[in-house]
Amino acid sequence: MKKILISLLVAVSSVSSALAFPIDKYTISREELPEAARQMLDEYFPKAKIGMIKIDKHLLKKTDYDVRLVNGTTIEFNNKGKWTSVNCKKNEVPEGLVMKTIRNHVAKNYNGAKIVSIYKKATHYEIGLSDDILLKYDLLGLFKGVKMEDTNN
Repeated sequence: MKKILISLLVAVSSVSSALAFPIDKYTISREELPEAARQMLDEYFPKAKIGMIKIDKHLLKKTDYDVRLVNGTTIEFNNKGKWTSVNCKKNEVPEGLVMKTIRNHVAKNYNGAKIVSIYKKATHYEIGLSDDILLKYDLLGLFKGVKMEDTNN
């Protein structure tokens, strides 16, 4: 009975520690990304070189992918290869990744500011501007608010 209890505790401990810590893998091979992610990179960042891809494999969550381009841009993809965030640092996010209504609102109300990041959440978009302002829009592109972006990130 004591051996069974010890075996059970070891098994539970192994599973719980595996659940708490993702299994990460690092590569620079585009082929390890889902097809949709490769297509997005080819369409919006055709000349960019990949510096690193971090593949996060979770036991209870799905795999996600963090791509860092040599120019500093970071792109996150979900397990199906759909982008969830694009951060171009000081460069502009490719126009096709931002809804026209959002682009128009930024151009009209934030003259001269560039869209340098976009985060696609379940219920809204967050748009980072070159002047460290973070804008929120609903999924239809309607403006919902503004806050100062935390520059300590």
